[in-house]
Amino acid sequence: MIDLLIQVVASVIVAVGGYKTKSLTSSGAIGTIIVGCAVAIGFGYRGLLLLGIFFVSSSLWSKIKAGNKDSLKNTVEKGEQRDIIQVLANGGVAAFASVMFEWTNSLFWLIVFIASIAAANADTWASEIGTLSKKKPILLMKMKRVDAGTSGAVSMLGTFAGFSGSLLISFIAFLVWPELTYGLFIGLTLIGFCGNFIDTVMGATIQVVYQCNVCGIETEKKAHCGKRTSYLKGLRLCNNDSVNFLSILLAAILGSYFLST
Repeated sequence: MIDLLIQVVASVIVAVGGYKTKSLTSSGAIGTIIVGCAVAIGFGYRGLLLLGIFFVSSSLWSKIKAGNKDSLKNTVEKGEQRDIIQVLANGGVAAFASVMFEWTNSLFWLIVFIASIAAANADTWASEIGTLSKKKPILLMKMKRVDAGTSGAVSMLGTFAGFSGSLLISFIAFLVWPELTYGLFIGLTLIGFCGNFIDTVMGATIQVVYQCNVCGIETEKKAHCGKRTSYLKGLRLCNNDSVNFLSILLAAILGSYFLST
């Protein structure tokens, strides 16, 4: 019980630290505490370590050469401060898997947990590092170069970063959970990277895109240049947060299906 209390306090400290450093909004801090408490209940210090690596590394990457990412403010819906929706979109599957593991003590839910964080870390690293590429990314569905930050676009740097992000999470998990085999380590790395690929494809096909009626730019924002934007393509209810959640969920399902059998 004392250990759990310490872990909850640690989650609160991380959330407050994230808010103070402007990595989280006030609602994002609350979301971080919720996810952290769920992970503490299910996986204790090991789960919090994995979650902490994802949170800290993604926050650091978002701030590195932040000035070079100013152009993204025209296209992405939200800034580097994560709100509760973003936190739950990235950590909701992990939180649910943690609670289910506490209830069942099944390897199945451990795989879901690790796969979800590996996918979230891969996608975040690919997005944050990929935007620093000197070459414009390529839009997969049309195979043409587009501006950085365009949903569904990939770059060599971003692809390598995504794989590295998944590899890091899987490797740390392999070190702290003795029940994980070399095969599971490799499989989880690939599943996490696959989650990033799923996110890219969904971003290019079903994520909603608007167009500014003033400057003509394509954007995720519902307002630009001080005016409402017009719907251009994609599913209206499928924004970036929805795509993140669905890609992580699908990666976790794939991981549990192929790796727990």
